[in-house]
Amino acid sequence: MHGNVLLLSQRRISDLVAFCLAYEFEDTFQAVTGAERIDATDLPSIEFSRRAYKLARMATGSSRTALRLVPPPRSAVVLERDYELFFPVFSNAFELYSLATIPAWRRRCRKAACFITEVWTDQLPDYLLELLSGFDHIFLGLRHCVDDVARITGRPCSYLPLATDVLRFAPAALDQPRPIDVCNIGRRSAVTHQALLADAERRNCFYYYDTVAASGSDLKQRTFRVDNAAEHRKMLAAILKHSRFFIANRSHVNNPEFTAGRDEISARFYEGVAAGTAMIGEAPRTDEFKRQFDWPDAVIHLPFDSPDIADILADLNREPARLQAVRAPARPDRLAGVASYLSTRRSTRSRFHSRLHCVSHRKVNALPKHMVNEFLKLSGSGPTAQLLAVTASISEADTA
Repeated sequence: MHGNVLLLSQRRISDLVAFCLAYEFEDTFQAVTGAERIDATDLPSIEFSRRAYKLARMATGSSRTALRLVPPPRSAVVLERDYELFFPVFSNAFELYSLATIPAWRRRCRKAACFITEVWTDQLPDYLLELLSGFDHIFLGLRHCVDDVARITGRPCSYLPLATDVLRFAPAALDQPRPIDVCNIGRRSAVTHQALLADAERRNCFYYYDTVAASGSDLKQRTFRVDNAAEHRKMLAAILKHSRFFIANRSHVNNPEFTAGRDEISARFYEGVAAGTAMIGEAPRTDEFKRQFDWPDAVIHLPFDSPDIADILADLNREPARLQAVRAPARPDRLAGVASYLSTRRSTRSRFHSRLHCVSHRKVNALPKHMVNEFLKLSGSGPTAQLLAVTASISEADTA
């Protein structure tokens, strides 16, 4: 399938720091499959077309009629050849209308699958999710919304855990120096932050934290825009693999009114374990998290508001053997746990087959060894490699 894959990216119109994870996935995907990447551009034109489509959809009651009535965005691309697979990646459901950038995607692509990294059940725009009805399979980065998205789209949906570039984040050596004492980025507790500031000043140690202003209607977010997603991921990887402790919490930990008990696994946990840093924080209270991170002290519990964090860290530092075990990165047993949302410890090749079958709907007897090795070399054995195998091997599956 090399070169016969079409990838749609949002990187030129959506540059928030949180979306860099999706673009890292796309880069690995493209490196493995040789995919042709089309970047959505001209956001004002896409938004104008989306609003017109929404009105037409409401007036006609038909998504197909609305799509025929509304002209595509000015930046629409005309495909000049056919592809084996179309694979767009979205950071949220509100990006879905960028599919209009490639009006003939379904006619030109034999198979189609997509990945949406974050979707919450109370933020499901039906008129946009309907646009996914032409896909063969939909992958979602959050688990709780799978059934709802399947109901709205009428298409098979699967939970696909987030992942990170293991080779980029892994330290050069287990015992390399970690000059950053604590890394605390993204959503944070003001109580814990102030305590860490005081402790860092008292001990003259390096506490790394965001200085960007709080944002969002509730001022609970800390986000910013980036010029280059790959450069940001390299910098984040460098920070984490030189950090002793990393505060990692479940998604939207400081907004329980929004999550309403729907605990989800944030990307922080995959980044932390790949970097071999000791993760402290509030982990998701779910069986799924326990299946993926199934070793002792995967995340050392730290209440979100911890005014006594200095004492907690001091106690942990008095247990060097425990911290050494916690920080061991890329151990085979840990990668196996993080790699798959399947509860059984099947081989990497079997996990590849499971995901491939979602899209191909055909039995696969063997995945070429060189393909497995290439996936592992480029992206470790995480869920990224699983999805790469789905897309890169789909043409082989149909002839197996």
